[in-house]
Amino acid sequence: MNAISHGDRWVHLDTADLGRMPAAARAVLMERTRHEDRHGPYELDEHVHDEVRPELDARLAHLLGAPSGETVLFTGAADAFDTVVSRLPLGPRDRVWTTPYEGVAHLTTLFALRDRTRCALDVVPLRPDGDLDLEWMAAHIDGDVALVSLAHVPAGCGIVNPVEEVGRVLAPHRALYAVDVSYSVGQLPVDAARIGCDLLTGDGWRFLRGPESIGFAYAAPRLRQALAPYGVAPQAAPHGAAVAALNTALALPAPADAYRELAPALRAAVEETPGAELIAPGRAQSGMLTFRHAELPAALVRRRLAERGVVVRKAVAQETPLFLPDRGVTTAVRASVHGDNSVQDVDRFAEALREAVREGVRHGRGAAAVHAPVLAPAGAPAAVPAGTRTGLRAVASAPASAPASASAPASVPVSAAAAGAQAPPPRPSGRRHLSLVPAP
Repeated sequence: MNAISHGDRWVHLDTADLGRMPAAARAVLMERTRHEDRHGPYELDEHVHDEVRPELDARLAHLLGAPSGETVLFTGAADAFDTVVSRLPLGPRDRVWTTPYEGVAHLTTLFALRDRTRCALDVVPLRPDGDLDLEWMAAHIDGDVALVSLAHVPAGCGIVNPVEEVGRVLAPHRALYAVDVSYSVGQLPVDAARIGCDLLTGDGWRFLRGPESIGFAYAAPRLRQALAPYGVAPQAAPHGAAVAALNTALALPAPADAYRELAPALRAAVEETPGAELIAPGRAQSGMLTFRHAELPAALVRRRLAERGVVVRKAVAQETPLFLPDRGVTTAVRASVHGDNSVQDVDRFAEALREAVREGVRHGRGAAAVHAPVLAPAGAPAAVPAGTRTGLRAVASAPASAPASASAPASVPVSAAAAGAQAPPPRPSGRRHLSLVPAP
């Protein structure tokens, strides 16, 4: 079911931001909301508790490779991560590992955890090709590492991080392992048992195409024990109508693996567009693609594509503040394919992008673009750069000529505003847009 089948002319290539809800799920959302408006919340709560939750628990367990009944519903993955991680009983001798691909909402939680517990917060280095340095992780993991946080697919680019390989590195050690699958579940296989994680969080409105304001977490027994007596219960549960709609969305047949067929064509469309620059580190890529144009601002490219019936998203650097800003990127364009897209959709995108670029360049609209190097898709992106900033310790990989095992600790640039930035109030939908770096 693509955008055309919804009865309009739009090609939707923005599932990573908000998937197009199937008609059956949208009907359930509206029906349950109207029912609550007429009869009050109690009947809806009883229906969700008695009938919907058992079905949803079973479907989530199957989807995530987790034991049935051990998933908890939240208003979103960021809410789940914040609720669980903020309760961890860490201390000054503990170390927490994150990566340059960590999202801003999770970094906000990790900064708060560091400030509360006085634990150390380190950034795992990248290899020259942009992949995580697993050899460095294996060489430096010890009993002081209490938590490792990793995004399966980050918001800022389409790299697929090796979550299972990291799990094998961490397995013999005490470190709790948190993996966010918000941008991967529904487009890539996710199996909590194979990953070996203690915390798995995700959103329901992206590739799962449920409604906004609902997400989930799987907490392994070891994590539940570590959190006793605090538990993993959410501070605010998602609305019952959203729970019912997500259950319906997950009951529908899963679309085909779009990223295997369509992602290469999407990438080729960008590569063949004059002036377009891919931001695609790493060897494994998903159905998400981030790029920018050497002359045209991302906002202009997005608007020109929208005028031609193609929906994409303008990505901003502060969504992944340890990754994009240090590559000279402030804004970029992000496109993502789903099983309800078609080859024709990608062809329309390619044609619209060429037209948008020709029109923009012809009218001289590229003056505001930034001419800084970005990570090439097949080249060697820079490792995490060195340079001290306030509030975050990190490590940098060795130069490309040196073996990965020779990596030595260093400091990584982080916005000086990051450590003490005041977060604006979260949106009611649970989709947290916090800022750790100045907006472009």
